[in-house]
Amino acid sequence: MVKRREPTARQLRLATELRRLREAAGLNARQAAALLGVAPAQITHIESALAGVSEQRIRRMASHYACTDTEFIDALVAMATDRTRGWWEEYRGLLPTAFLDLSELDHYSSFLREVSILFVPGLLQTEDYARAVFSSRVPELTPEELELRVRYRMARQAIGTPYEVIVHEAALRIRVRDRATSKAQLNRLLDLSQADHVTLRVIPFDLDGFSRASSTMTYAGGPVPKLDTVVRDAPHGSVFIDSEAQLDAYRKRFRKVKDVSLDPERSRDFIHGLTKEL
Repeated sequence: MVKRREPTARQLRLATELRRLREAAGLNARQAAALLGVAPAQITHIESALAGVSEQRIRRMASHYACTDTEFIDALVAMATDRTRGWWEEYRGLLPTAFLDLSELDHYSSFLREVSILFVPGLLQTEDYARAVFSSRVPELTPEELELRVRYRMARQAIGTPYEVIVHEAALRIRVRDRATSKAQLNRLLDLSQADHVTLRVIPFDLDGFSRASSTMTYAGGPVPKLDTVVRDAPHGSVFIDSEAQLDAYRKRFRKVKDVSLDPERSRDFIHGLTKEL
């Protein structure tokens, strides 16, 4: 058995869910291995995403673990057996793994929800806006690294996944570069807000009730709710959150933000008003 050197976030999620199933059944790795007729080390490798797992073995695991949620099991099988080589793989070894994991998550998501406070989300950025954002990184990127990131970000935007995004007025007003860049970005938002798969809402500064619902987040829907994922930015990179309790908390948080945001039509009017100021 060849061990993986660097599992993807999707492979790690599959491993996590298999471990959770075993633990919910009250079995340790040695007991599970005995039921499956394999060495305990193989269970360890599967549950740490260092080794793949077949459809047959997943279904045997589910049976031994007394999991009867067929839709969930089928989703795990699909995760284990899919051999898609996504467009993001051309960047492997060139960009940090977190970039690729995010694109993989985009690709397999049934829907995307995002709240952005200080910057226009990457899926909606113009090329000049993206270049300005990446140019502000510390340590500074080389010209080659900068252009690679911009090219990747533009490629990532080619998705048709239902996308519901809430952007704070702060992100719309902050000039990452100059007036021309900001105006072009606002016009880009107006254009994208008309796309069938995009629902754009704005939170103005003077709107009441924002308070605790003020954190940036990306919520990605899985094939079943148990496989939803939240992505949060952290100083060391993106953090993928998948515990049921935390997912439920972020679902509620998104609903709170949505409740105090402008509806899509009023949001377009608001952004149009900002363009006139520039």
